[in-house]
Amino acid sequence: VEVCTMESVGDEFSFFVAYGHARHHISLDSIDVPRPEFSVLPTDQLVKIASERIRRKIVVIGAATGSDAHTVGIDAILSIKGVAGERGLEYYPIFKVVNLRAQVDNRHLIEKAAEHRADAILVSKMVTQQDQHLKDLRDLTRLIRDEKRLPSHLVKIVGGPRIDHRIAKSVGFDAGFGPGTRPVEVANFIVNEMIRRTGLEITPKDKGRMVGESPPPAEKKRRSLFGWLSGRV
Repeated sequence: VEVCTMESVGDEFSFFVAYGHARHHISLDSIDVPRPEFSVLPTDQLVKIASERIRRKIVVIGAATGSDAHTVGIDAILSIKGVAGERGLEYYPIFKVVNLRAQVDNRHLIEKAAEHRADAILVSKMVTQQDQHLKDLRDLTRLIRDEKRLPSHLVKIVGGPRIDHRIAKSVGFDAGFGPGTRPVEVANFIVNEMIRRTGLEITPKDKGRMVGESPPPAEKKRRSLFGWLSGRV
């Protein structure tokens, strides 16, 4: 064991940073992470179905709420830049995205959701000391329940490093997404729920792979140096 730092942090308390090797192992495959169950369609197919059935842009409003100043998670899902080479919801022609970013009060989020006639609310929570994220989320679901200007089909989604589907459901949300979530998964969940809640159905021929399944290998494309430099791929 290598102790790198030893510092006093007050009477009778010390702070240590140490590195070591343990003999115990954890099989990550044996850990069951609760996930929402829905099919995931490729982007082009999802856009086609939503355009044909919903026939208008789906309004999505997102924020990191309360004292949370972290925007990495919400930006990864909403921003056109996306994450890991996959574009966020701003890239999809079927969505109108309103990103309020960080430290947004719950009441302000509700006001903006009503103003923009939101179909879906996305909340990112990183701050988890003393379960503050759970308290904030319960307060938000209570405000949503009491706000009559919001549509009955409103889709409520929360994400973050300490969030899974079970936790999200326990605080009144429709779905919870943890680390590694891709924008296409969130997009599919919103469209699935919008179609279901407005009386439409996803037919068997429309269904893609289930969330959590590996996508099929992408077809390799030839790229020219000029195309790469100009941003065209």
